[in-house]
Amino acid sequence: MKRFLLVAATLAVLVTAACSRFNNRPTDAKGERLVVISQTYNEIIWALGAQESVVGVDLSSTYPPDVKKVQPVGYHRALSAEGILSLHPTVVIHDNNIGPPQVVEQLKSLNIPMKTFEAKNDSVEGTKALIREMGAYFHKEPRAEELCRTLDSQMAASLEAVRKYTDRPRVAVIHFGRASNIYLVVGKGGGTGDGSAAARMVEWAGGEMAINSDRMQRMESPEIVAQANPDVILVTDYGFDRAGGDLEQIKALPGVATSNAAKNNRIYRIEENQLMYFGPRSGENVGKVAAVIHQK
Repeated sequence: MKRFLLVAATLAVLVTAACSRFNNRPTDAKGERLVVISQTYNEIIWALGAQESVVGVDLSSTYPPDVKKVQPVGYHRALSAEGILSLHPTVVIHDNNIGPPQVVEQLKSLNIPMKTFEAKNDSVEGTKALIREMGAYFHKEPRAEELCRTLDSQMAASLEAVRKYTDRPRVAVIHFGRASNIYLVVGKGGGTGDGSAAARMVEWAGGEMAINSDRMQRMESPEIVAQANPDVILVTDYGFDRAGGDLEQIKALPGVATSNAAKNNRIYRIEENQLMYFGPRSGENVGKVAAVIHQK
């Protein structure tokens, strides 16, 4: 009973502090305590040099390495309201891909300001628009323009370099969903309707997506990978490391062992932040993905 009263009292203090602090919604990031829940947002913030206001991040944000030094508040789809409140944020910045719903509703009920940028990083042009929008928010407009120019030049250089590859390997991408604790295969659409970031990165890198689906799928049936029979399998870092980096464990996943990729040992670890979303390094990352999928 005493423990219950202590927890209740602690939450009451946090709620009171939150309600008194969050009457005025800020229009920019000056003097704020920001909890930022988005891989892309955090990468851009660090690239802009605006990270001094960030006091909390989600676990999926892994680039640059210094972002891991900031207090985590949970996986972006499995957040902790208490963890967020304990950081006394003035704003929670997110990309609308957060959960669980009850935590989101709890934060809203406390009138904590929530900020989502309008531009979407669903393409190179969309990513540049997002960089510029965030540059304005953080008063880093010149740096934002520099990042956009670098993205364009690196993309052009990578696409030119990819032309030297004459083969187009069929690539399957396996991603571990930490919110659901399962391995997933990524399709051409990735659930977006016009192509996932992973699919477009693979295609720019001179490959072809092997899984002809418009969404991510659970690896429940061996037929998903077996019928696609990819030449190359890319496993994002968390899922690969969860298997202890053991290729035999990866081959034991449904349908993998019979694929050409498994038979030829063309199963590779790749950083999620290089493949699964568009950001300021996407031009450079195309070259990195190409180097991986074309190795023999």
